[in-house]
Formats: sequence, structure tokens, C-alpha cells
Amino acid sequence: MHKIAEVEIQHDIMLANRKLAKKNQKILDKDEVFAVDVLGAIGSGKTSLIERLIQEMEQPMAVIAGDVISKFDAGRFEKYDVPVVGLNTGKECHLDAHLVEHALHDLPLADVDILFIENVGNLICPVDFDLGSHIRMVVISVSEGDDTVEKHPLIFKDADLVVINKVDIAEAVGADQDKMVDDVKILNPDVQVIKTSLKTGQGLKEIIEAIEKFMNE
Repeated sequence: MHKIAEVEIQHDIMLANRKLAKKNQKILDKDEVFAVDVLGAIGSGKTSLIERLIQEMEQPMAVIAGDVISKFDAGRFEKYDVPVVGLNTGKECHLDAHLVEHALHDLPLADVDILFIENVGNLICPVDFDLGSHIRMVVISVSEGDDTVEKHPLIFKDADLVVINKVDIAEAVGADQDKMVDDVKILNPDVQVIKTSLKTGQGLKEIIEAIEKFMNE
């Protein structure tokens, strides 16, 4: 009986989250805001990538910084004079649509074209929680190991854009970046995979072009 109850409760949570996610996307669509859910493990380079996109992209944007304690990443984004809302998840290892709904009300959406939602740093917990974003961008680093994709298949199956970061150190850490690309393509043949190095700037232009293409579809 306990197992049945757990399954039913889990189902109810997922259903409620999906309903709220659809509500969030309607709010975003009303103000013509394109939202990107940015996922990745701690140290993958999510925060640094968003910082570079803030600097390089011309569209007005805002950021939701989600973390167990969000003030650190939120503070980094605030330096660029963009609207930022920090979401503290406490013991939770992911954002959910309910938390994002509250953040949307604190942002000047009418003045924003792009919203980056930085999810909590891991590749497991956020998988099942749609936030109402228009695309999911998954960021991984070669320093996590070239078996990272194989170990976390679900998040890549659902990705709209995959970034393999820090490729400039691939040889130093003994990672096969081409294997990582191939592993993603096995799980999600149609997804665009971009190799990047934020240190050298490699791949940044391609990421911007990919996001802008999604915005125009």
C-alpha cells in the first residue's frame, strides 16, 4: 500500500507541475518573452555561459538564478545591470514551475525579450520538472568525464540544445570530446551539439545563433 501511495503522490506532483508550467509559458508568451531553461552540473559553466550571453546578445534580457542558496550566482548576474530574481530551493535539488511562477511576477517581462532560467546544478533532479520554458539547454563540461552523457541519459533525451564546454582542456583531463558528442547524438539524434570554450570564445557565436533561431521559429 505504501508503494501505491507514493506512486499516486508522485503522479499528482508531476501533473500539478505540468499545469503550472503551461501557465508560466502563457505568461511569457503574453509578453513575448523567450525562456531558456539552462541545466547542468556544478562546475559545468552554466553561470559563466549566461554571463557571456548577457554581454554578447543584443536583446534585453532577465535572469532567474536558482540554487540551494541563490545569492552568489544572482550577484554575478546583477553586475551586468539586468533584472535578476534569485530562487532559493533549500533542500530541493531542482527548480519547479511553482517557484518560477513567483519569480515571473517579480520581473519586468514587458521590457524583456529573453529570460535565462539557471536551474540547480545537477543532471538528475531537474529532468521531470518542466518550468514553462521554450527550450532546454544542457551544459556539460569535459572535466566531468567523457562518460557523463552515458551516465545521465534522460536529461539529454529531452534537451533542445547541448553545450559541451571547456573543450580547451579536454586533452589535459583525458576526455574524448567527440565521444561526448556521439553519445548525445545516440540519445537525441536531432539535437544540436555545440563544443565551446568560454576561455577562448569557441562556440559562443554558434550558441547565440542557435538561440536566436529557436526564437524565430
